[in-house]
Amino acid sequence: MCGFVGIASKAPLQRVDQLLTMRDTMIHRGPDDAGVFLSQDGRVGLAHRRLAIIDLSPGGHQPMTDIAGEIIIVFNGEIYNYQELRRELESRGHRFRTVSDTEVLIEAYRAWGEDCLAHLNGMFSFCLCDQKSQRLFLARDRAGEKPLFYEYSNGRFVFASELKALMADPEQPRRLDLDGLEFYLTYGHIPGSYCILKGIYKLPPAHAMTVDFELHEPRVWQYWQLPAPCNDNTSSMDSMLEELEVLLRDAVKRQLVADVPVGVLLSGGVDSSLVTALAAETSSMPIRTFTITFPGHGSYNEAPYARIVADNFGTQHTELVAEPASVELLPKLARQYDEPMCDSSMVPTYLVSNLIRQHCKVAVGGDGGDELFGGYFNHQWLLYQERLRRILPPLIRNVIKSSALHLPVGFRGRNGVLAIGGELRDAMATSGLFFDSRTRERLLNPLHEKRGLLINPETYKAGLCEPERGLPGLGMAADFRMYLPDDILVKVDRASMLNSLEVRAPLLDHRVIEFAFGRVPNHFRVTTKERKILLRKLASRLLPQHLDLSRPKRGFSLPLRAWFKGDWGSYVEEVLMDADRDIFDLKTIKTIIKGQRCGFNNSERLFALTMFELWRRTYKVSL
Repeated sequence: MCGFVGIASKAPLQRVDQLLTMRDTMIHRGPDDAGVFLSQDGRVGLAHRRLAIIDLSPGGHQPMTDIAGEIIIVFNGEIYNYQELRRELESRGHRFRTVSDTEVLIEAYRAWGEDCLAHLNGMFSFCLCDQKSQRLFLARDRAGEKPLFYEYSNGRFVFASELKALMADPEQPRRLDLDGLEFYLTYGHIPGSYCILKGIYKLPPAHAMTVDFELHEPRVWQYWQLPAPCNDNTSSMDSMLEELEVLLRDAVKRQLVADVPVGVLLSGGVDSSLVTALAAETSSMPIRTFTITFPGHGSYNEAPYARIVADNFGTQHTELVAEPASVELLPKLARQYDEPMCDSSMVPTYLVSNLIRQHCKVAVGGDGGDELFGGYFNHQWLLYQERLRRILPPLIRNVIKSSALHLPVGFRGRNGVLAIGGELRDAMATSGLFFDSRTRERLLNPLHEKRGLLINPETYKAGLCEPERGLPGLGMAADFRMYLPDDILVKVDRASMLNSLEVRAPLLDHRVIEFAFGRVPNHFRVTTKERKILLRKLASRLLPQHLDLSRPKRGFSLPLRAWFKGDWGSYVEEVLMDADRDIFDLKTIKTIIKGQRCGFNNSERLFALTMFELWRRTYKVSL
């Protein structure tokens, strides 16, 4: 796992030291080594920070150049099938100087060009500088585990693994993008190519781009997409389980490969417990497992369940006790996350990453199981809503929706009632909603003259609705495309990388993704009585029989509501009372705070506003 930055310019770079400064804002992504490359004409510069995982020798140094000196790469991630690719490439006459997956990526490009992406199994973002064809080739992995930001303007193309590297460029104005702000307030994260800063973009998951050295308009394309939905309802549960087990076992086995200590993040839930079971089965070495506890918050303590799994598979198990999170941690996380993010589980994710890094350099987790196999309540809720829509006439639904809009923000069930009142696309847009359009209008009242031509976030998410996937498939696909890459995976990447810890996710092996969306019918995913049916069936086969698989999902959750009653609540109020009045309406903020005190569920909304304000202050962002 690493971090990189690059600049391509029509004129020679005047200050190489500035490139190094940008690179070293990401020292946490790569404390083991650093490098820089400058083209002979001085127009292309690449810089890299390395976290050594595969091939710890100096041979793994980046930027790395091919034998001919024509191709230079900066790479962040892991190619899990690099050993098979190496053997195939050697059979085609390619020669290697290292045992790194980075060199395999270079040679894959030499063999197949842009089509090399179809051969890769891994998590990655990279830039290949092809001096022979005079262009840069950049790409990001299928699920979006590894980030890539870029800016293209004024005869310059600048890109980096983290936004903070771009903000270290003195030529980059730090101006707020109002589309990005609308998305953030609506869903708590900023999806797709959108960014919180004007003029900067993200390369979306499963996308690639090329930029020629003359800096014509970049060419961006999607090289992979979710398979078409399964229309075959004849497959048996047993055959599905056998196919899934084979895929997961191979994915876990591949992702245990490293030249440094590897551990498993064991929360005690279905996903991480399955990963533990398969890791114990496929590894030739004893597996190390880790779980985290929050003293004083018993309902969030899943250590007993993790212990059952660890004991059953004979892992070297460590229970890590998290100290109470101080509010002083929030500005640190606001800086690290680059874009503001409202997922409060970033706090325990950071804490567990910090503790695990003291024992190992790589952790394998269970991310992706809910999006791939139907683990969220909203997947089940879509089925309930559809039943109600069949019963209730459109006129009644419209009345329900209008009435719900007048309920206070944070009133429990408000979003659910809004969803029932609309059509299926409306239900999609309402899922995961933080601030609806009316509340945003009040909250952003100081910006009312500038908001007229903005994209509507609800319309954007509703556009992800693919009716042909049925229920709950269309909701799961939307979560895979939006919530997973732009919330869950951002949270894990930034929190783990701040601790120089690499986190891997076997469930996001693209073969497992293609199986989940292309082979599994909806009735093996979710019903009104069950969620994550197929994965739980597999768990019942592989996990201890006395492990309660029906208990509510917790994962690495944060007791935020309880914490808000103490120092956290006071700190949040202090921050928000001093929020930028050119952006937020103070009266509306006070109303939301009052609602929280009265028992409404506004803790995550207040957390979202606080993280935005801390981020804005940290990076001195203006309108």
